[in-house]
Amino acid sequence: MYALLIAASGLAAVAPILVFLYLIWWLDRYDREPVGLFLLAFGWGAIGGAGTSLVGSSLLLRPLEALLDPGAAASLASVLVAPLVEEPAKALILLPIAASRHFDNATDGFVYGAAAGLGFGMTENFLYFVDGASGGTLSTWAATVLIRTLYSALMHASATSVVGAAVGLCKFRGALARWILPALGLGLAMGIHALWNGLLTLDALAGTGGALTALDLLLFPLELAALFVALQIGLWDERRTIHRELADEVISGLIPPDDVPVLASYLRRRRRGWLAPGIDRRAYIRAATTLAFRKQQARASGSPRYADEVRGLRAELLRIRGTAR
Repeated sequence: MYALLIAASGLAAVAPILVFLYLIWWLDRYDREPVGLFLLAFGWGAIGGAGTSLVGSSLLLRPLEALLDPGAAASLASVLVAPLVEEPAKALILLPIAASRHFDNATDGFVYGAAAGLGFGMTENFLYFVDGASGGTLSTWAATVLIRTLYSALMHASATSVVGAAVGLCKFRGALARWILPALGLGLAMGIHALWNGLLTLDALAGTGGALTALDLLLFPLELAALFVALQIGLWDERRTIHRELADEVISGLIPPDDVPVLASYLRRRRRGWLAPGIDRRAYIRAATTLAFRKQQARASGSPRYADEVRGLRAELLRIRGTAR
């Protein structure tokens, strides 16, 4: 029975997270991130972030255990140490990814941050599920799986997505914004984490009969909904960028005027029949969308690297459109 629960713990930890991971990647509908970078963020959260957090938490827990009784030390570790250690550890991967030319804006940061958080949540869930399988009843184990899958893992994804969005917002801004925005994002992520852990811990300490836990379970979906709205605003901004930047290409004749509103609409660009026969629709959409973002980046950064890529993308679009019959 125990061996079956261990196997079930692995499946319960991995399968739902992979579904969430795909949904996050799919939601970035205008300019989806390279799968390799996306999985790198996920892998860091699962291995690097989890390992770094384990070491950091152990180091910070020792002085607490020396000064306080075990119960108080455990409570402070949950409410203070865990957010302080785990949020920076999960978010570390965002620094090298943000330097990539594929990292464009807040939406991209949201996606990469959520992937890192989901990886961390998967590893943490597995450890909790195995612990529940060894020391509790089947019903207790099932309840742990349900709560941690639908709440704790998504909390980790939500918190790190906030950091990622902040990093994305500051990429093409001044030095002051590059310090302030990530710090604010990290602080908000720690707050989300501390609120989740704090209400659960306070409920156990105060003996409120589950009232604070119920409040926690009600508050988090509201936080998740707010983040979803923020993501939709980011996607709307991407749509506006595509429309604005590609409208400029109509003047030069690179893109027909009728194509611009189609390329700026996720639903319309997926339909067939709006392009001349012989044009590779996927290649055309990908090149045009990338051109729109690179033009914005070239203007914001002044980097010759982006300017060179803009010229290359224009040439690529000419080749793609030259295949029309």
